[in-house]
Amino acid sequence: MTSGQRLDGALAGLTEHSLEAVQELLSRRHLEDFAQAASRVGFCQRPIRLAGHSSSVDKTTGEVLSTFSSDEAPTGVLLTRCGNRRESVCTSCSRVYARDTFELIRCGLEGGKGVPGAVAENPLVFVTVTAPSFGAVHSTRGGRMCHPRGRETCEHGRSLSCTARHDKDDDVVGSPICHDCYDYLGHVVWQFHAPELWRRAVQDVSRQLAARLGVPVSKVSKFASRQYGRTAEMQARGAVHFHALFRLDGPAEHGIGATCAVDVDVMVDAIHAAFARTRVVAPKTGEQDLERVLKWGRQIDVRVVRDGCRTDDPDGPITGEQVAAYLAKYSTKDTSLSVPDGEHARRLQTTCQEVHDLAVLRAERRRAGEVLEAPVDAEGRDHYALIGKWAKELGYRGHYSSKSRRYSVTYRTLRRRRARFQQVMSDETERARRAGRPVDPKSVEEALREEADESATLVVGVWEFVGTGWANEGEAEIATAAAARAREYAQHRAATTK
Repeated sequence: MTSGQRLDGALAGLTEHSLEAVQELLSRRHLEDFAQAASRVGFCQRPIRLAGHSSSVDKTTGEVLSTFSSDEAPTGVLLTRCGNRRESVCTSCSRVYARDTFELIRCGLEGGKGVPGAVAENPLVFVTVTAPSFGAVHSTRGGRMCHPRGRETCEHGRSLSCTARHDKDDDVVGSPICHDCYDYLGHVVWQFHAPELWRRAVQDVSRQLAARLGVPVSKVSKFASRQYGRTAEMQARGAVHFHALFRLDGPAEHGIGATCAVDVDVMVDAIHAAFARTRVVAPKTGEQDLERVLKWGRQIDVRVVRDGCRTDDPDGPITGEQVAAYLAKYSTKDTSLSVPDGEHARRLQTTCQEVHDLAVLRAERRRAGEVLEAPVDAEGRDHYALIGKWAKELGYRGHYSSKSRRYSVTYRTLRRRRARFQQVMSDETERARRAGRPVDPKSVEEALREEADESATLVVGVWEFVGTGWANEGEAEIATAAAARAREYAQHRAATTK
């Protein structure tokens, strides 16, 4: 298949108007300029357009080392990636985010990019924790019948039985057996407090470690320090659950990856105990509501990670690379991709909005001078004032990936290194073009080995926001098609190089 045929396939299904826009772009002379600009941002689907100029100045002498203006760019504006992690928003940027997440997790497993290789010798466990049940839902059950309950009915007269064998792609999976029985309010309240529940559980892991080591909590860091990398995944029922790697390092004062003498079984026991006992008291959402004591679901899965085993054995121990790939996979998922768009999702979003509306009414009553028992935050806002903002995420307001400070390299470091590589490649490509020769890999390697002396250079610039997205529909369609093809190629390459 030729590149032209692949492009035709990628653009199949366009409306007549979109196809005309693409054909117009392809017929223009500046197509090469567009291709150059688009490739520099990885065919991002929603690039940010900036106009302005900047100069690099030597701090010591005041000499202007270089200047750049958006007028010099092929499209007349400076394009930069949108950086959105969601696959449904930008395929290109979500792939970069997933690769960064993989590297972040992997470095915490094996070392690299400034993380000592000694981390590979320390105890490591893979933890999965879920939300509690808010009502019976349709599920796959490994090919078994969904809910074989005979002729039982609920208080609303609906059957509690479902004898279907659902496939994982069945839209009904995750939806309640009875929508009126389902605790939608409890669901969104738990979801809203899930980040706090996680924070407290992680804190308690240190307390549980201290108890098992027989030392005060204030002294536990002198013997062991727990580090973690985590991602959140939205289940089909619309409830978030967390996957995390917990690594047990030695004394904190010895730095990242310090040798740890604590047995991994002690860590497993401490994690189980911490997550099983963690509680968060959620305030009432309204005058007719009650306080809720929130906790994790019954499934608290803690598995020891061991390297060098078969990755295709579902009953065998898991490997570090498996876990890194697994966590990276879910770091780009959008709620809309995980939860079927139906009555269940709409009710969850509506419940979030209803709780928000009650918070707004309480705020108005406070402004009128009424004294209420409902709690407020440090800024004086009602406890549930922001839940409406997170209705699209079904009430979840936390990060989809996070880590402890000393688990691994940071996203910022990875982005800086990538920017450094791209700059070096751009400079070498330009030099090679002017000299009429191919790019010299050795020159690139030597330049990358040299640390950029950022402290000696000051970048001064004036930039203004022009807009978001491509200039016209034709550019947007070609960028989207190119990003989709790049993703397919990456998937094919990954599948054929295992």
